[in-house]
Amino acid sequence: MSELFTAIKNKVSEKNLKIVFPEGLDERILRAAGRLAEEKVITPILIGNKTEIEKTANELGVSLHSSIIYDPSNYELIDEMVQAFIERRRGKVTDEAARTILLDENYFGTMLVYINKADGLVSGAAHSTADTVRPALQIIKTKEGVKRTSGVFIMVREDEKYVFADCAINISPDSQDLAEIAIESAKTASMFDIEPRVAMLSFSTMGSAKSAETEKVVAAVKEAQTRDPQLLLDGELQFDAAFVPSVAEKKAPNSPLEGKANVFIFPSLEAGNIGYKIAQRLGNFEAVGPILQGLNRPVNDLSRGCNEEDVYKLALITAAQALDQA
Repeated sequence: MSELFTAIKNKVSEKNLKIVFPEGLDERILRAAGRLAEEKVITPILIGNKTEIEKTANELGVSLHSSIIYDPSNYELIDEMVQAFIERRRGKVTDEAARTILLDENYFGTMLVYINKADGLVSGAAHSTADTVRPALQIIKTKEGVKRTSGVFIMVREDEKYVFADCAINISPDSQDLAEIAIESAKTASMFDIEPRVAMLSFSTMGSAKSAETEKVVAAVKEAQTRDPQLLLDGELQFDAAFVPSVAEKKAPNSPLEGKANVFIFPSLEAGNIGYKIAQRLGNFEAVGPILQGLNRPVNDLSRGCNEEDVYKLALITAAQALDQA
Protein backbone atom coordinates (compact mmCIF):
# COMPACT_ATOMS: atom_id res chain seq x y z
CA MET A 1 0.00 0.00 0.00
CA SER A 2 1.29 3.48 -0.88
CA GLU A 3 2.41 5.99 1.73
CA LEU A 4 -0.76 8.01 1.08
CA PHE A 5 -3.12 5.20 1.99
CA THR A 6 -1.01 4.02 4.91
CA ALA A 7 -1.32 7.54 6.35
CA ILE A 8 -5.09 7.60 5.76
CA LYS A 9 -5.48 4.19 7.34
CA ASN A 10 -3.58 5.28 10.43
CA LYS A 11 -5.68 8.42 10.63
CA VAL A 12 -9.07 6.69 10.57
CA SER A 13 -8.31 3.41 12.35
CA GLU A 14 -10.24 2.68 15.54
CA LYS A 15 -12.23 5.93 15.32
CA ASN A 16 -15.41 3.81 15.33
CA LEU A 17 -16.51 5.17 11.96
CA LYS A 18 -19.31 3.33 10.19
CA ILE A 19 -19.32 3.19 6.38
CA VAL A 20 -22.33 1.89 4.43
CA PHE A 21 -21.94 -0.53 1.53
CA PRO A 22 -25.34 -0.83 -0.20
CA GLU A 23 -24.10 -3.67 -2.43
CA GLY A 24 -23.80 -6.20 0.39
CA LEU A 25 -23.89 -9.27 -1.84
CA ASP A 26 -21.06 -8.20 -4.16
CA GLU A 27 -17.96 -10.36 -3.69
CA ARG A 28 -15.59 -7.39 -4.00
CA ILE A 29 -17.54 -5.46 -1.38
CA LEU A 30 -17.65 -8.39 1.02
CA ARG A 31 -13.95 -9.11 0.77
CA ALA A 32 -13.00 -5.44 1.30
CA ALA A 33 -15.50 -5.03 4.13
CA GLY A 34 -14.11 -8.15 5.81
CA ARG A 35 -10.58 -6.74 5.67
CA LEU A 36 -11.65 -3.35 6.99
CA ALA A 37 -13.51 -4.91 9.89
CA GLU A 38 -10.76 -7.42 10.74
CA GLU A 39 -8.15 -4.65 10.76
CA LYS A 40 -10.44 -2.45 12.90
CA VAL A 41 -10.21 0.37 10.38
CA ILE A 42 -13.97 0.98 10.17
CA THR A 43 -17.21 -0.81 10.98
CA PRO A 44 -18.82 -1.85 7.68
CA ILE A 45 -22.61 -1.66 7.32
CA LEU A 46 -23.76 -4.08 4.62
CA ILE A 47 -27.18 -3.66 3.02
CA GLY A 48 -29.23 -6.63 1.84
CA ASN A 49 -30.85 -9.87 2.93
CA LYS A 50 -28.97 -11.01 6.01
CA THR A 51 -29.23 -14.74 5.26
CA GLU A 52 -27.96 -14.30 1.70
CA ILE A 53 -25.11 -12.00 2.75
CA GLU A 54 -23.97 -14.39 5.48
CA LYS A 55 -24.19 -17.35 3.10
CA THR A 56 -22.12 -15.58 0.44
CA ALA A 57 -19.58 -14.40 2.99
CA ASN A 58 -19.22 -17.91 4.37
CA GLU A 59 -18.62 -19.27 0.86
CA LEU A 60 -15.91 -16.65 0.37
CA GLY A 61 -14.34 -17.31 3.75
CA VAL A 62 -15.07 -13.76 4.89
CA SER A 63 -15.80 -13.09 8.56
CA LEU A 64 -18.64 -10.66 9.28
CA HIS A 65 -18.44 -10.80 13.06
CA SER A 66 -17.45 -7.11 13.27
CA SER A 67 -19.88 -5.93 10.57
CA ILE A 68 -23.48 -4.73 10.71
CA ILE A 69 -26.12 -6.00 8.28
CA TYR A 70 -29.37 -4.12 7.59
CA ASP A 71 -32.18 -5.42 5.41
CA PRO A 72 -34.34 -2.55 4.05
CA SER A 73 -37.37 -4.85 4.00
CA ASN A 74 -36.96 -5.68 7.68
CA TYR A 75 -35.45 -2.61 9.38
CA GLU A 76 -36.68 -1.94 12.89
CA LEU A 77 -36.35 1.85 12.61
CA ILE A 78 -38.06 2.12 9.21
CA ASP A 79 -40.86 4.36 10.53
CA GLU A 80 -38.32 6.87 11.80
CA MET A 81 -36.45 6.70 8.50
CA VAL A 82 -39.60 7.13 6.41
CA GLN A 83 -40.61 10.22 8.35
CA ALA A 84 -37.15 11.74 8.02
CA PHE A 85 -37.17 11.03 4.29
CA ILE A 86 -40.58 12.67 3.79
CA GLU A 87 -39.42 15.75 5.69
CA ARG A 88 -36.18 15.92 3.72
CA ARG A 89 -38.12 15.68 0.46
CA ARG A 90 -40.40 18.43 1.76
CA GLY A 91 -43.56 16.45 1.34
CA LYS A 92 -42.88 15.55 -2.32
CA VAL A 93 -43.44 11.88 -1.52
CA THR A 94 -46.22 10.10 0.33
CA ASP A 95 -45.67 7.65 3.16
CA GLU A 96 -46.41 4.76 0.83
CA ALA A 97 -44.06 6.03 -1.86
CA ALA A 98 -41.31 6.66 0.70
CA ARG A 99 -41.51 3.08 1.94
CA THR A 100 -41.17 1.81 -1.62
CA ILE A 101 -38.25 4.11 -2.43
CA LEU A 102 -36.41 3.12 0.73
CA LEU A 103 -36.39 -0.51 -0.34
CA ASP A 104 -33.75 0.62 -2.82
CA GLU A 105 -30.41 -0.10 -1.19
CA ASN A 106 -28.79 3.17 -2.29
CA TYR A 107 -31.63 5.31 -0.95
CA PHE A 108 -31.73 3.25 2.24
CA GLY A 109 -27.96 3.51 2.70
CA THR A 110 -27.94 7.25 2.03
CA MET A 111 -30.67 7.73 4.62
CA LEU A 112 -28.54 5.87 7.18
CA VAL A 113 -25.89 8.53 6.63
CA TYR A 114 -28.44 11.34 6.81
CA ILE A 115 -29.96 10.17 10.12
CA ASN A 116 -26.48 9.68 11.60
CA LYS A 117 -26.56 5.89 11.75
CA ALA A 118 -23.49 5.90 9.48
CA ASP A 119 -20.63 8.27 8.66
CA GLY A 120 -20.40 7.77 4.90
CA LEU A 121 -21.34 5.56 1.96
CA VAL A 122 -19.51 3.71 -0.80
CA SER A 123 -21.48 2.30 -3.75
CA GLY A 124 -21.18 1.81 -7.50
CA ALA A 125 -19.64 -1.65 -7.82
CA ALA A 126 -22.90 -2.89 -9.32
CA HIS A 127 -24.74 0.41 -9.87
CA SER A 128 -24.34 3.34 -12.21
CA THR A 129 -22.98 6.68 -11.05
CA ALA A 130 -26.51 8.10 -11.33
CA ASP A 131 -27.84 5.42 -8.98
CA THR A 132 -25.29 6.47 -6.37
CA VAL A 133 -25.38 10.23 -6.87
CA ARG A 134 -29.15 10.79 -7.21
CA PRO A 135 -30.01 9.76 -3.63
CA ALA A 136 -27.06 11.79 -2.35
CA LEU A 137 -28.25 14.94 -4.11
CA GLN A 138 -31.83 14.47 -2.93
CA ILE A 139 -31.02 13.58 0.68
CA ILE A 140 -27.48 14.65 1.65
CA LYS A 141 -27.44 17.66 -0.70
CA THR A 142 -24.57 20.02 -1.44
CA LYS A 143 -22.87 22.19 1.15
CA GLU A 144 -23.96 25.78 1.59
CA GLY A 145 -22.47 27.91 -1.17
CA VAL A 146 -21.79 24.91 -3.41
CA LYS A 147 -23.94 24.66 -6.51
CA ARG A 148 -22.85 21.26 -7.81
CA THR A 149 -21.15 18.12 -6.66
CA SER A 150 -18.17 17.01 -8.70
CA GLY A 151 -16.01 13.90 -8.99
CA VAL A 152 -12.24 13.79 -8.53
CA PHE A 153 -9.65 11.06 -8.78
CA ILE A 154 -6.54 10.84 -6.63
CA MET A 155 -3.85 9.66 -9.03
CA VAL A 156 -1.07 7.79 -7.21
CA ARG A 157 2.21 6.34 -8.46
CA GLU A 158 4.82 5.50 -5.83
CA ASP A 159 5.40 8.82 -4.00
CA GLU A 160 3.62 10.92 -6.65
CA LYS A 161 0.03 12.03 -6.03
CA TYR A 162 -2.21 14.35 -8.02
CA VAL A 163 -5.86 15.38 -8.15
CA PHE A 164 -7.83 15.24 -11.44
CA ALA A 165 -11.28 16.87 -11.71
CA ASP A 166 -14.04 16.71 -12.84
CA CYS A 167 -13.80 13.20 -14.22
CA ALA A 168 -17.20 11.80 -13.24
CA ILE A 169 -20.18 14.14 -12.92
CA ASN A 170 -20.49 17.42 -14.86
CA ILE A 171 -20.55 16.91 -18.61
CA SER A 172 -20.11 20.50 -19.74
CA PRO A 173 -19.37 22.79 -16.79
CA ASP A 174 -19.60 26.54 -17.34
CA SER A 175 -17.05 29.01 -15.97
CA GLN A 176 -18.84 29.31 -12.62
CA ASP A 177 -18.91 25.52 -12.29
CA LEU A 178 -15.22 25.23 -13.17
CA ALA A 179 -14.30 27.83 -10.56
CA GLU A 180 -16.27 25.96 -7.93
CA ILE A 181 -14.74 22.62 -8.96
CA ALA A 182 -11.25 24.16 -8.68
CA ILE A 183 -11.86 25.47 -5.16
CA GLU A 184 -13.43 22.22 -3.93
CA SER A 185 -10.65 20.16 -5.54
CA ALA A 186 -8.04 22.24 -3.73
CA LYS A 187 -9.80 21.44 -0.44
CA THR A 188 -9.80 17.75 -1.33
CA ALA A 189 -6.09 17.92 -2.12
CA SER A 190 -5.34 19.54 1.23
CA MET A 191 -7.28 16.83 3.04
CA PHE A 192 -4.84 14.27 1.60
CA ASP A 193 -1.72 16.32 2.39
CA ILE A 194 -1.32 17.62 -1.14
CA GLU A 195 -0.50 21.33 -1.02
CA PRO A 196 -2.73 22.51 -3.88
CA ARG A 197 -1.19 24.09 -6.96
CA VAL A 198 -4.19 24.30 -9.28
CA ALA A 199 -4.01 24.36 -13.07
CA MET A 200 -7.09 25.20 -15.16
CA LEU A 201 -6.46 23.17 -18.29
CA SER A 202 -7.23 23.95 -21.92
CA PHE A 203 -5.82 23.35 -25.39
CA SER A 204 -4.50 26.91 -25.15
CA THR A 205 -1.86 28.53 -22.94
CA MET A 206 -2.32 32.13 -21.92
CA GLY A 207 -4.20 33.18 -25.02
CA SER A 208 -2.27 31.13 -27.59
CA ALA A 209 -5.66 30.27 -29.06
CA LYS A 210 -9.02 31.95 -28.69
CA SER A 211 -12.44 30.32 -28.80
CA ALA A 212 -15.55 30.02 -26.69
CA GLU A 213 -13.92 27.01 -25.00
CA THR A 214 -10.75 28.86 -24.01
CA GLU A 215 -12.63 31.96 -22.91
CA LYS A 216 -14.71 29.79 -20.59
CA VAL A 217 -11.54 28.67 -18.83
CA VAL A 218 -10.17 32.23 -18.68
CA ALA A 219 -13.40 33.37 -17.02
CA ALA A 220 -13.24 30.43 -14.62
CA VAL A 221 -9.73 31.43 -13.54
CA LYS A 222 -10.87 34.97 -12.76
CA GLU A 223 -13.91 33.72 -10.87
CA ALA A 224 -11.89 31.27 -8.77
CA GLN A 225 -9.33 33.95 -7.94
CA THR A 226 -12.12 36.29 -6.86
CA ARG A 227 -13.72 33.65 -4.65
CA ASP A 228 -10.44 32.49 -3.10
CA PRO A 229 -7.62 35.01 -3.60
CA GLN A 230 -5.21 32.92 -1.50
CA LEU A 231 -5.49 29.86 -3.71
CA LEU A 232 -2.43 29.16 -5.86
CA LEU A 233 -4.17 28.78 -9.22
CA ASP A 234 -3.50 29.72 -12.82
CA GLY A 235 -4.72 29.19 -16.37
CA GLU A 236 -5.61 28.74 -19.05
CA LEU A 237 -2.79 26.23 -19.46
CA GLN A 238 -2.01 23.29 -21.68
CA PHE A 239 -1.05 20.25 -19.64
CA ASP A 240 2.65 20.45 -20.47
CA ALA A 241 2.78 24.12 -19.48
CA ALA A 242 1.14 23.22 -16.17
CA PHE A 243 3.32 20.20 -15.41
CA VAL A 244 6.74 20.55 -17.03
CA PRO A 245 8.87 23.42 -15.66
CA SER A 246 10.97 23.77 -18.80
CA VAL A 247 7.83 24.07 -20.94
CA ALA A 248 6.28 26.52 -18.48
CA GLU A 249 9.35 28.75 -18.80
CA LYS A 250 8.66 29.10 -22.52
CA LYS A 251 4.86 29.04 -22.68
CA ALA A 252 3.88 30.64 -19.37
CA PRO A 253 6.97 32.39 -17.94
CA ASN A 254 4.91 34.48 -15.52
CA SER A 255 2.79 31.66 -14.14
CA PRO A 256 3.05 31.24 -10.35
CA LEU A 257 2.68 27.49 -10.85
CA GLU A 258 6.08 27.32 -12.60
CA GLY A 259 5.10 24.03 -14.24
CA LYS A 260 4.58 22.34 -10.87
CA ALA A 261 0.80 21.92 -10.74
CA ASN A 262 -0.63 18.98 -8.79
CA VAL A 263 -4.37 19.68 -9.08
CA PHE A 264 -5.66 19.60 -12.64
CA ILE A 265 -9.09 20.98 -13.58
CA PHE A 266 -10.27 19.71 -16.96
CA PRO A 267 -12.58 21.91 -19.06
CA SER A 268 -15.13 19.15 -19.66
CA LEU A 269 -16.07 15.69 -18.45
CA GLU A 270 -14.98 14.32 -21.80
CA ALA A 271 -11.44 15.63 -21.31
CA GLY A 272 -11.26 14.65 -17.65
CA ASN A 273 -12.49 11.11 -18.14
CA ILE A 274 -10.14 10.49 -21.06
CA GLY A 275 -7.25 12.15 -19.22
CA TYR A 276 -7.39 10.11 -16.05
CA LYS A 277 -7.77 6.84 -17.97
CA ILE A 278 -4.72 7.63 -20.11
CA ALA A 279 -2.69 8.33 -16.98
CA GLN A 280 -4.01 5.13 -15.42
CA ARG A 281 -3.47 2.80 -18.36
CA LEU A 282 -0.39 4.27 -20.05
CA GLY A 283 1.23 5.98 -17.09
CA ASN A 284 0.60 3.16 -14.59
CA PHE A 285 -1.02 5.51 -12.09
CA GLU A 286 -3.47 4.12 -9.59
CA ALA A 287 -6.75 6.01 -10.02
CA VAL A 288 -8.72 6.12 -6.77
CA GLY A 289 -12.26 7.43 -7.01
CA PRO A 290 -14.28 9.05 -8.16
CA ILE A 291 -14.42 10.92 -4.86
CA LEU A 292 -17.54 13.07 -4.72
CA GLN A 293 -16.94 16.54 -3.33
CA GLY A 294 -19.22 19.38 -2.33
CA LEU A 295 -21.72 17.23 -0.39
CA ASN A 296 -22.71 17.75 3.24
CA ARG A 297 -21.69 14.17 4.09
CA PRO A 298 -19.34 11.78 2.25
CA VAL A 299 -20.87 9.59 -0.45
CA ASN A 300 -18.52 8.03 -2.97
CA ASP A 301 -18.92 6.16 -6.22
CA LEU A 302 -16.97 3.10 -7.36
CA SER A 303 -16.40 2.10 -10.95
CA ARG A 304 -18.30 -1.02 -11.94
CA GLY A 305 -14.93 -2.36 -13.07
CA CYS A 306 -13.47 -1.96 -9.59
CA ASN A 307 -11.65 -4.63 -7.63
CA GLU A 308 -11.45 -5.41 -3.92
CA GLU A 309 -8.50 -3.05 -3.44
CA ASP A 310 -10.41 -0.17 -5.04
CA VAL A 311 -13.29 -0.74 -2.60
CA TYR A 312 -10.92 -0.90 0.35
CA LYS A 313 -9.13 2.33 -0.56
CA LEU A 314 -12.26 4.31 -1.41
CA ALA A 315 -13.69 3.28 1.96
CA LEU A 316 -10.54 4.67 3.61
CA ILE A 317 -10.99 7.94 1.73
CA THR A 318 -14.67 8.10 2.68
CA ALA A 319 -13.76 7.63 6.33
CA ALA A 320 -11.13 10.36 6.06
CA GLN A 321 -13.72 12.73 4.59
CA ALA A 322 -16.07 11.93 7.46
CA LEU A 323 -13.36 12.78 9.99
CA ASP A 324 -12.55 15.99 8.13
CA GLN A 325 -16.21 17.06 8.19
CA ALA A 326 -16.77 16.13 11.83
